[in-house]
Amino acid sequence: MMKRNIILILIIGGIYLKAQGQSANKSLKPPNILFIMVDDLRPELGCYDQPHIKSPNIDRLARMGQLFTQAYVNYPVCGPSRAILLSGLYGSTNRFNGWNCSQDKDVPGLVSLPMHFKNNNYSTVSLGKVYNNFEDGKGSWDDIWRPALTTTAWDYQSEEGISIFKSLNEDRQYNTKPRNNQNLPNRGPAFENPEIEDVAYEDGRIATKAMEKLQKFKSTGEAFFMAVGFKKPHLPFNAPKRYWDLYDREAIELPANFYPPKNAPKESLHNYSELRAYSNIPNEGPFSEELSKALIHGYYASVSYVDSQVGRVLDELENLGLDENTIVVLWGDHGWQLGEHELWCKHSNFNTSTRIPLIFKIPGKISDVKQQSLVETVDIYPTLCELAGINTPIHAQGKSFAAILDDPMAEGKKAIFSRSNLGGETVITKTHAYTEFYDKDGQLKSNMLFDLVNDPDENENTVDKPKNKAVVAEMTELLRNHMVNRNSISLP
Repeated sequence: MMKRNIILILIIGGIYLKAQGQSANKSLKPPNILFIMVDDLRPELGCYDQPHIKSPNIDRLARMGQLFTQAYVNYPVCGPSRAILLSGLYGSTNRFNGWNCSQDKDVPGLVSLPMHFKNNNYSTVSLGKVYNNFEDGKGSWDDIWRPALTTTAWDYQSEEGISIFKSLNEDRQYNTKPRNNQNLPNRGPAFENPEIEDVAYEDGRIATKAMEKLQKFKSTGEAFFMAVGFKKPHLPFNAPKRYWDLYDREAIELPANFYPPKNAPKESLHNYSELRAYSNIPNEGPFSEELSKALIHGYYASVSYVDSQVGRVLDELENLGLDENTIVVLWGDHGWQLGEHELWCKHSNFNTSTRIPLIFKIPGKISDVKQQSLVETVDIYPTLCELAGINTPIHAQGKSFAAILDDPMAEGKKAIFSRSNLGGETVITKTHAYTEFYDKDGQLKSNMLFDLVNDPDENENTVDKPKNKAVVAEMTELLRNHMVNRNSISLP
């Protein structure tokens, strides 16, 4: 009898404790999400073992969180990369192409990442450059804010920059057509360094607005998903003089591989038309060493400037005590070439375009960790859902990497995928990067293979070497299967 009573007490106690646990879990406040997007930021930062770069605030975030050393975007251009992130879908030949592509047009009715959080009782806010297509993601946000222009498009603040821009765009004030490739303002200089305050440029004002929003959320207690999109180090490389002064131009070195890869197919290279459009850049031909160093100097200064703005936002998050229940993500929307392979800008299938900085800081998770697993932008949607305890929508094509945030030794993906506007389709594993180039009719034109273990800078295409025949066959199968499967979308 006594034994039966003890068993009964244990059963009742277990039910009570389970109920108490469920009740406690239900009362836990869901984690906030602060998603920091940085335009054109390559993983050339102090926390990525590049001490010549002054990035103390991003470095601090990395120490407080987990840094991914093998993170890649699925398309190295702003518009498609952001559409992929926010939709949870891979790009394809009929989806997310072109710098100003539209999620709403390509996959109408899709539940975006912020919309999904909004549907789960989060307040959603978009600040600065989030969707590249400003009209995209309808219904995703409770609040959208972008800084108003104080001087000109491309955010010139120096007297010289403003004067040159206005002289090139005398009729622009009468142009009310939507922006597209045929209707963008002419660009002024590719860089400037006036002695002005940080908030004179758009990113400074974006940081200020983010701080104000954090103060509001502190007072209301709402769970929030806030995306903060900084524009630098995107061209033009405009930053206050104090950030240029952090670097000695004479000490800046050109990349060791200032030449095209050996045996690289012509389809893999481009003429960096984005940069050519600026008024002080030659229309064709190689750049002088002087101009190359000036551009690298400007990029570095812009990185340090945006790092300072990231620091302002992180400081405010901590000062308000919101960091204790906020997941912070810092993501670069693609890499950027600074003369590697004689290339500038992005757009390519080389890892200088596709590899990105990615940092996750999660309350309660291990910190100061460098994750070696392969991850890709499309994985972020399901990962944030799992971390927030929200079901992942059926359409999401990425794979959550939440498990490796608890166990850095856990096995990640075998391969990740990227594609570019050069017609290149790429598959990347831990050991190799393989790309096929197609024409507009879908016909294979060329391919390339890089051994990432022995040639991490991708300086020699070894696709035709007999010893790599098995590797090429394996990579081809991975790539071709992906190209078929990515067009299979499950929508509710």
